[in-house]
Amino acid sequence: MNLYDRIFKPRPMTLSNGKVVYEKRSRTPLVLLILLLLTYGSMRMTGFSLYTLQERGVEFFNILGKIFHPNLSFMKHIWGPLFDTIKMSFLGSFCGAFFAMFFAYLASTNMIKSKFVVMPVRFLFSLIRTIPTLVNALIATYIFGLGTLAGTIAIFLFSFSYVGKLMYEQIETVDMGPFEAMMSMGFSKPRAFYHGILVQILPNYLSVSLYNFEGNVRYAAILGYVGAGGIGLMLSENISWRQWDNVGTILLAVFGTVFVIESISTHFRKKLN
Repeated sequence: MNLYDRIFKPRPMTLSNGKVVYEKRSRTPLVLLILLLLTYGSMRMTGFSLYTLQERGVEFFNILGKIFHPNLSFMKHIWGPLFDTIKMSFLGSFCGAFFAMFFAYLASTNMIKSKFVVMPVRFLFSLIRTIPTLVNALIATYIFGLGTLAGTIAIFLFSFSYVGKLMYEQIETVDMGPFEAMMSMGFSKPRAFYHGILVQILPNYLSVSLYNFEGNVRYAAILGYVGAGGIGLMLSENISWRQWDNVGTILLAVFGTVFVIESISTHFRKKLN
């Protein structure tokens, strides 16, 4: 019996009643072989080299060593851009989450029966979510100029699409009983939605909005690379100048800020749940 037959050909088994059945061979060897071939092909196409990784990997740890020795005297220059990052993250997240709820209502099939309304709104969410935040920020800098306004617009678009998608999916899974009861009593549709649906999804809506905000603080730190203001611009400049100790100070400030915001956000999200 050759190797192929040993691995892939079904093996006969005799039951106690004398009947012969065939046990199917495991597909694991085939899957592993495909994965190995795909890995090898990817290494060839991307030019991956273990030699280069070994030769230049030392430089990576040298840079890390310099970053982990921050220049704390540089901290006084960080506070202004850091607060700009927090402000544009908060404003973009708040406005995005606020407007997302209105469009999530229009994208919910249990609220709006017309496909001519639902499908374009869902397409809008998908389209905006497809474009990376960094690209949105780059486009915004061409329209609104360099600065935090462009970063705020980029964060607004991401928050709008992210929160909006999660909310219309949440709306479609709620208990429709209270809403239908209010509609039968003569309530208008928006008022019945407010009293019968919104109260059910409000804790999850606030939780998602808080989680979105804490994530946007991290994303905003790199928007400066395209001129969208905030701490990212200072980070980009110091990386270009190879000022690794200053880079370490900036990353330390960003880490502390994100940690504080995440702690506060986690506390309130636990209260909401």
